[in-house]
Amino acid sequence: MTETLLLPFQFPFMQQAFAAALLVALPMGLISSFLVLKGWSLMGDAISHAVLPGVVLAYAAGLPLAAGAFAAGMVCALATGYLKENSRVKEDTVMGVVFSGMFGLGIVLFSFVETELHLDHILFGDMLGLTWADVGETALIALVVAGFVGLLRRDLLAVAFDPAHARAIGLPARFYHYGLLTVLSLAIVGALKATGIILAVAMLIGPGATAFLLTRRFEAMLATAVAVAAACAFLGVYLSFFIDSAPAPTIVVVMTCVFVAAFARSRLVSIRAAAR
Repeated sequence: MTETLLLPFQFPFMQQAFAAALLVALPMGLISSFLVLKGWSLMGDAISHAVLPGVVLAYAAGLPLAAGAFAAGMVCALATGYLKENSRVKEDTVMGVVFSGMFGLGIVLFSFVETELHLDHILFGDMLGLTWADVGETALIALVVAGFVGLLRRDLLAVAFDPAHARAIGLPARFYHYGLLTVLSLAIVGALKATGIILAVAMLIGPGATAFLLTRRFEAMLATAVAVAAACAFLGVYLSFFIDSAPAPTIVVVMTCVFVAAFARSRLVSIRAAAR
């Protein structure tokens, strides 16, 4: 029985999948809390979809895919900010237009460029096909994102909640705004090979949403979001081995179940409090 339970850890491709999943979970959990509090869930969706043309163009030019993805993500973020500030269109509408346009452009470019890349791997990830070099790249990105958020979390929180107050007390609100967008793009790039463009969205939203239901303090929310992301990532990869499914979708299913359980718990607590 014990040998069966430990079987996934005996294969190198599973060891790489476990390492990558946990390294993706760290920055995603941290960023997720800010996205939920700031109401930026659609921004994460927008940037994750918008990286596709960057990936295709980077491949065609012989450049690292991560560089192309990051550049495309920043173009999406900057274009969204510019259109929001220079038009009457609301931010969620602008994001929808920008990311859908860039995602469509990416699909069109993919059909014209001869590539060995499989579209499914770009969209949904290929966690079992990672190398230790890929894991190392993910680790470096996780370190950068965790360092930025960890050191500046209080200032980032002030800017997220009340940008006008943050400027009034002397904080460089614009720097923190675009800094958060930058690390968001980095986190998505770090998750690209493991979870793909589409499933990265769930990793960006699920941990923060679950932690929001379970905690009342921001520091506790950050820690809970990271713990939820890491636990779901580990359990998803572990279960995928036994049920013969892809790791990334399994992680998303586990994360959704955890969110539903947290929601049920919060409702039960509210009902009991109202009954007193």
